[in-house]
Amino acid sequence: MKKIIRGKVFKYGDDVNTDVIFPGKYTYTVKDPKEMAKYALENLDPDFAQKVERGDVIVAGKNFGCGSSREQAATCLVSAGVGAIVAISFSRIFYRNTINQGLPAIVLPELVRVVQGGEKIEIDLDAHRITLRDSNFDFPPFPQFVMGILRDGGLLPHIRRRYV
Repeated sequence: MKKIIRGKVFKYGDDVNTDVIFPGKYTYTVKDPKEMAKYALENLDPDFAQKVERGDVIVAGKNFGCGSSREQAATCLVSAGVGAIVAISFSRIFYRNTINQGLPAIVLPELVRVVQGGEKIEIDLDAHRITLRDSNFDFPPFPQFVMGILRDGGLLPHIRRRYV
């Protein structure tokens, strides 16, 4: 099955931390992923949860997902419908949390420098290519085991599908 993501771009800057992605004040009170989605990026873009549509893509600068290791940051983005995140770089723990949640995190500085918020974008994970306007931007392929996790919708569904 081909993995294509299509949507509009939400563009943000450097050092978007997990407290901005999913506000800490909800960490121990909001447990349902659908409810988490309502608070996605609340401290950075208060209207994000109302504007985002399934398949939309976050594009950001350096160190996306820095801060605490809370997995709710990745969970709320998936639940809100975000199809992928493209950044100049990611925090190591956040990067792994996105993969565990089935959310592709792509390092592609060349795209980040030219894309504008609101533009339409298409990501072909199998061809490891992003199309913006009439240009293509290639990115390194995900390892096969990571593609398996992404295709299965996250680490837990992947384990259930393969080993249970």
